[in-house]
Amino acid sequence: MAETASPLTKVDSAISGLSSSPPDEKKIGHRRASSSAAGVFNINDLEKEGKELKIAVETQRLNWKLNTSPATLDDKEALKKFLTTPPVKKIDLHFPLGLEVAARNLKGVTIKDALDAIHKQFKKKADDELELPVLAGFEWDKDESWTRLIVHQKKEGAASSVGGKKKKNKGGDE
Repeated sequence: MAETASPLTKVDSAISGLSSSPPDEKKIGHRRASSSAAGVFNINDLEKEGKELKIAVETQRLNWKLNTSPATLDDKEALKKFLTTPPVKKIDLHFPLGLEVAARNLKGVTIKDALDAIHKQFKKKADDELELPVLAGFEWDKDESWTRLIVHQKKEGAASSVGGKKKKNKGGDE
């Protein structure tokens, strides 16, 4: 049998403060720098630079009920468009009654991202629980708050006067 009183020969590097790998000289500041797309801004930077935001006009034509999934909308192309110009990574959506939700997308917040954030808050509500169940659009009031949009709602969606069934125009409009 081997002698049991002999000292241990292996040293745990965590205990002795030694590292088995050489120290890395180049430390990367941010963990995931590649996931944010070029040309997408932080809204706080835009405020410092005084850059104006423009909101996509498509949001006013959606006639979307807040408690239904954005996936049910007919206008799939509008969902892919950026909510603001220039595109931002995160924007707060403020409801008149005080509720505030944040829409985030490191590649630029799209209309779908905003609707998803709103839907998450309202998906469990029944139609009769919502006083103003339809999205009327967004408003950016830089005097009140540069970093958030005001959500406007309306009583009911207007009948879509764009042209009823849109299936005929399958391959065109791009």
